[in-house]
Amino acid sequence: MTALSVARTLGHKFSDEKLLRTALTHRSFGTPNNERLEFLGDGILDCVIAAALFHRFPNLPEGDLSRLRANLVRQDALHRLAVGLEIGECLRLGEGELKSGGAQRPSILADALEALLGAIYLDAGFDAAYAVIAQLYQPLLDELKPGQVDKDAKTSLQEWLQGRKKPVPRYLLLEATGAAHEQRFEVACEIDNPPLRTIGYGASRRIAEQVAAEKALKELKA
Repeated sequence: MTALSVARTLGHKFSDEKLLRTALTHRSFGTPNNERLEFLGDGILDCVIAAALFHRFPNLPEGDLSRLRANLVRQDALHRLAVGLEIGECLRLGEGELKSGGAQRPSILADALEALLGAIYLDAGFDAAYAVIAQLYQPLLDELKPGQVDKDAKTSLQEWLQGRKKPVPRYLLLEATGAAHEQRFEVACEIDNPPLRTIGYGASRRIAEQVAAEKALKELKA
């Protein structure tokens, strides 16, 4: 699988192939890399999925729509789509990442897919990105059953607190350690009322926040 093949599978022909190359370049390879494109693609994906869900489920309340969106844009879903596109075969990785299996690492594949979406937006505009995302996500959207989507820990914790008219929690990044391909994040979840502080660890900040939130919810319920 080549970079151009991935683009064709997505249904987009790049006018500027440098954008495609950059989207598939991990920071371990050098610069320019796909970090900024990943940031852009993440925002575009959120917007498109929110719009798709809004029109697909006209009677669902905001909370349910938010949970569905979170389920669709989380790393697991992006990794699943990236594997189907065979993105790992055409990633440009540094020697260390190649040796450590970076081409199969879920976080790297998920970020690369978001970077591709950001690159498509820059190459051809929002409508082109929307069309690609809508086609890419069609199977996942068809699988959705709103009543069966589990709430993540952060959502459950926030709803537990709001249901008791208490302030929502804060998440603080305490430390990020390790090399680029094996980072470890330490995050604190702080609650004012009742006073509580829990710590979570994970391979990404998002995962660490979820772990900290799950610990806090267990303590509150206990």
